[in-house]
Amino acid sequence: MNESFALHVPDAELVPEPLDPRQIVSGTPEVTGKVLWESADGRQARGIWQITPGVVTDTEADEVFVVVSGSATVEIEGGPTLHVGPGDMAVLREGDRTTWTVHETLRKVYAVNL
Repeated sequence: MNESFALHVPDAELVPEPLDPRQIVSGTPEVTGKVLWESADGRQARGIWQITPGVVTDTEADEVFVVVSGSATVEIEGGPTLHVGPGDMAVLREGDRTTWTVHETLRKVYAVNL
């Protein structure tokens, strides 16, 4: 999208974004999302991301996000453990190795620098 817009995040339709099976630690989490804006060079993106309950690992990009619904515990290797829920904002550093324990289906809006 190259224009200004508004979107009701809780009702936004998302598309499947299959997880690499090597990321799944436990459960059967499923990820959906939607990129709403991307810079011309592909180095910045804004969007919505959702994950169902389970435990997954990831290596993060430079990201700020706000949780719209659900809850999770995000353990950062060598760093803090974040407890996030509706209304919480979090910042992840590029290269952070994380373990996400998703307690309730979590939906977030994000801004990421790649």
